[in-house]
Amino acid sequence: MPNVRSEMRVVYLLIALVFAVFLLLPLTALLIRSFETSSGLDLSNYLSVLSNKEMMESIGNSFKVSSATAVITTILAFIFAYSINCTRIYRPLKRVIGTVIILPMLLPTITYGFAIMYSFGNQGLITKLIGQGFFEIYGFNGLLIGYVIYTLPAAFLLINNSFKYVDKKFIIVSKLMGDRTLRSFSNTIVRPLIGTLGGAFVLSFILSFTDFGIPASVGGTYSVVSTQLYQVMLGSIPDFNHGAVIAVLMLFPAVLGVFLLYFLEKFNFQYEKITDIEWMQNKYRDTFLAIISSIILVGILSIFAVMFIAPFLNSFPYNLSFTFKHISNVFQSSDLVAVYKNSLVVAVFTAFIGTVIAYSSAILNVRTQLKGRAAIDVLSMITNTVPGMVLGLSYLLLFNGSSLKGTFIIIILCNIVHYFTTPYLMAKNSLSKMNRSWETTGELLGDSWIKTIYRVILPNSVSTVIEMFSYYFINSMVTISGIIFLVTAQTSLVASKIKELQHFAKFNEIFVLSLLIFFTNLLIKLLCDYLQKRQAVNGKKIYRKSEAA
Repeated sequence: MPNVRSEMRVVYLLIALVFAVFLLLPLTALLIRSFETSSGLDLSNYLSVLSNKEMMESIGNSFKVSSATAVITTILAFIFAYSINCTRIYRPLKRVIGTVIILPMLLPTITYGFAIMYSFGNQGLITKLIGQGFFEIYGFNGLLIGYVIYTLPAAFLLINNSFKYVDKKFIIVSKLMGDRTLRSFSNTIVRPLIGTLGGAFVLSFILSFTDFGIPASVGGTYSVVSTQLYQVMLGSIPDFNHGAVIAVLMLFPAVLGVFLLYFLEKFNFQYEKITDIEWMQNKYRDTFLAIISSIILVGILSIFAVMFIAPFLNSFPYNLSFTFKHISNVFQSSDLVAVYKNSLVVAVFTAFIGTVIAYSSAILNVRTQLKGRAAIDVLSMITNTVPGMVLGLSYLLLFNGSSLKGTFIIIILCNIVHYFTTPYLMAKNSLSKMNRSWETTGELLGDSWIKTIYRVILPNSVSTVIEMFSYYFINSMVTISGIIFLVTAQTSLVASKIKELQHFAKFNEIFVLSLLIFFTNLLIKLLCDYLQKRQAVNGKKIYRKSEAA
């Protein structure tokens, strides 16, 4: 590694300043505010909130629906990942599974609820096709469906990635040793993935527990913690102190989840060598999993199908004649077009600046010997723990009287901090695999540290940078929890505008805006995937040149 230089310290100090002002300071202000009363600092706010029967019921509801979601999501994500990695089902179906399962990530969670309403409601598309409704969609049932769809992509990506590091040859060894199917499955597949399955459970639980979009659209009278926080903060008489208490309480499940993940790490183990095998044909297994996977995928697609149908009908489900008027009305509305442009601006700046900060942080941690660089890992763990609503509320409390209030800057900074962990880990994993001597070689040749990063390190990690940009952009377009307390009439984004349109029952406009977000994110995703594939070819050439140098 190169010697520590002044430019490294400058970059480190700038990053430390960003997180001190826009992460640690807001959370400290939130914690202090939760203890603040007219007579000083005490526990009366906590006692008041915890003695509130409605609040305790909301916490219980959140735990109940989030636990059920986590169990179902982890099982479904495992089925999908197992189908892709451990069967010989039709290869195009495997590609369909990997593609369809991530599509919900391209939409705001608040849209899920409206799609569920238009699918399973009394006049819903699926209800009409089947001829009857099977369950009440508002409350627990609607939340459970929405949460499972919301958390399934993240859980699947986590488990699917871990399957690539499971040595499949032990399955053959287990069979040769005479193990029965269940025992072999348990020892060679489930056992190596215990840590990952636990991580998927924790991730699904936390995402469900802290989400605001789905309860806002389909929660009904089934109160959960996130809607309680929203009502306390944006009700007729906002109560900032009680809101701070609820926000702090929302942190506890995430903190407990982190400790659980540390506990589960002891179950992880590494193979000395990963051996891939050709799976034996098993018609019963492959047919069963292909049917199950197809049914689940069709179920997910059928829920969102109404979103692509309703905007093109005069008045779904009463007047089913085709029309473009709802589409044209949105594009003729200067207000709605402005909101879409606002979302694009926020997403682009978030993706660009966030990628620079996350990539720089990873370089300082992995490619330098700076003292205190390990603190970046601690910051990434904190950002991964803090829910979007909690971070947004802490910004509201700290910057309420500042010039940042009601600006795009504070929204962009909130998104950058909120989604920092995953892009940072992407860059960290990529940079740690590169030759450690490149910077030293550049230094011996007279190049500055910055010049070596630009000429050698960055070209070899362009694919990762593109993926980081894509992650930041897509999440900035769909988030509602993180920005619901920060937007104003001038800085309204599509996700927050959908919440506003809900009050006026303008569901056609909601679906058109949702389609705009979906196709924008899909375009960015496809473009970034194309650039990554292109860079994969060029990267090999650059890597050989760098090694030769």
